[in-house]
Amino acid sequence: MERERFFEDYEIGEARRTLARTITETDIVFHAGHSGDYFPHHMDAEFCKTQPFGERIAHGTMTFAIGIGLTATEINPRAFTYGYERLRFPRPVRAGDTIRSTVTIGRKADDPKRPAFGQVVEIVETTNQRDETVMYCEHILLAERRSPEDVS
Repeated sequence: MERERFFEDYEIGEARRTLARTITETDIVFHAGHSGDYFPHHMDAEFCKTQPFGERIAHGTMTFAIGIGLTATEINPRAFTYGYERLRFPRPVRAGDTIRSTVTIGRKADDPKRPAFGQVVEIVETTNQRDETVMYCEHILLAERRSPEDVS
């Protein structure tokens, strides 16, 4: 869905929750093939029985890609991604887990390099079916200002 929003239109504290998605064994295997990450924590069931998690776990990069992908429900032609910060995976994701993301506008600031834009920081928290956080990050958007000439 396209939703045109300028920097001034973002409200700190506003939030939206995504649809959910169940992670499958196939997701984990395909991600290993796409990324080249065949680390035994993701691919070796026998090895994993000897580890604290007790079973294979999803790649952090896959959790990030899917958790962020779930948030891609709004297209804003006035903003674009500048990057991500503070990426964490406090709990593992396993095949069979169902995850969803909540996006909350955490803060706004001037962009020091681009006076016609402001930075909007979206706090992205991805949770599993038990409402446990499995991924946290801060998504930085550069959003066009409605009136860049008013910026000092």
